[in-house]
This record gives sequence, C-alpha cells and structure tokens, in this order.
Amino acid sequence: MFMLGAIAGDIIGSRFERNGWKSKDFPLFKRSSIFTDDTVLTIAVADALLNNVAYESALKSWGRRYPLAGYGGTFKNWLAGLIQGPYNSWGNGSAMRVSPVAWLCGDLEEVLAEAEASAAVTHNHPEGIKGAKAVAACIFLARTGHEKEAIRDYCIDTFQYDLRQTVDDIRPSYSFDVSCQGSVPQAIISFLDGEDFEDTLRNAISLGGDSDTIGAMAGSIAEAYYGLVPAEILTEVFSRLPKDIKVIIEQFRNTQSQVA
Repeated sequence: MFMLGAIAGDIIGSRFERNGWKSKDFPLFKRSSIFTDDTVLTIAVADALLNNVAYESALKSWGRRYPLAGYGGTFKNWLAGLIQGPYNSWGNGSAMRVSPVAWLCGDLEEVLAEAEASAAVTHNHPEGIKGAKAVAACIFLARTGHEKEAIRDYCIDTFQYDLRQTVDDIRPSYSFDVSCQGSVPQAIISFLDGEDFEDTLRNAISLGGDSDTIGAMAGSIAEAYYGLVPAEILTEVFSRLPKDIKVIIEQFRNTQSQVA
C-alpha cells in the first residue's frame, strides 16, 4: 500500500524522538506510538497531487486540522499566518512529506521538479530542496527496479551526500538533527544497510536522532524497494489512523492501481 512506508516509519519512530535510543532491539509498537506531523503533511502532499490542490493550501488545511501533531516552531507560525510565503528552511520537513511525489510522477525528471515544488512553499533553502529531491529520487529509483548500489551512486553523484558510511559508523556519535543535510543522508544509509523493511526502520531509529522523521524517510524508500509493508505492521498502523487520513490513503491506492 504505497505511501504507508513513510507513515509506518513515523509512527514507529514517534516514541523515540529526542530520547537518544541507540539499539535496534525494541518493540515496534506500544500504546504511545502515534502519528505525527510527518504523517499529516505526507497526506497533505498526497491530497494536493490527487485533487489538484495547491501545495500551500493543502499543507495549511491539513496542518490546521491537526494543530498538535508536533510541527516545528517556524512551521507553526507559517500555519498561523504569522509568516507569509516560504521561509528559507533547510529543515527535514520538506523531505519527510515528499514520498507521494515519487509514486504519482511518471519519470525521474518530473519527480525532481515536483519534489522541489512541494518543498519550496516553505523550505526554499537549497538544502531543504535538495533533501526533498534526494528522498523522492531514491523512492522513484527503488520502485522502478534499481539496485541499492545504483541508488547510492546516483545520490552521491547528484546530491553530493556522503553515503559510504554505515549505520554502525554513524550511530556512536550521532545526535538529534532536524536539518536535511544532517538527517537525509542518514535515512538513506538506514535503507541501504537494511536487510528488509523492518530492519530498515530499526536502523533508522537506532541512530538516536529525529527518529520519527528519519524513520519516515527511510521507510518510504524501503517500501518502494521491497514492494510492501509487512501485514503485521500495516495492521498496527491502520489502527492508529483517523478516518480522514485513511480516505486519502485509499484514494492514493486506487490511483496507483489504475496506473499499474
């Protein structure tokens, strides 16, 4: 079920954000596992694409519908109308919400252009745009049959990210970082080092950083590469989502089925 990799990563990572968890050994779900702004804004991007709504309008509509989802301070001010227009952010919010773009666009050039458009309404800093484009490109390449080394090489050549480290290299000294440049490469590496979808998320969360967002980014790529989110994870995810979010997910799934 496309787009659910990001939502699963968000929910599983939500209870670890800021707590510096440094192990792959943990229960995937507890009662405190909830969806956050990563899910809400991913749904907003999907809604914009599916229903021909401007990105700014969709992000504000969904953000205001769920005002306590955990947004950053500047984004909150943007939602409230205290900031007009994009605010030059290099934060990872642009990359956490981008996954629908990679599923609904038909070629890599279109994916990159649409990823930039989805980011630029808020995150118009070059790093904010680059982070969104990198995650979207990884998802598109993964879903169109490219192997991990090809995805790694593309990101190194195109975005100049250092992807030669491993999760084990990064984990000991890594700390909470909400920048694209300090979390997107780590999310991609979590996917590259992962043995399957679940292992990818365990990698992402074990870094001990912005766990829900790194989980969302890594999970979105892993879903595209492995072709599914395990059924037992989907059951837990759907039990935590409200009806209006499920409506967009179903619309997204139906659109993908028609394309296929």
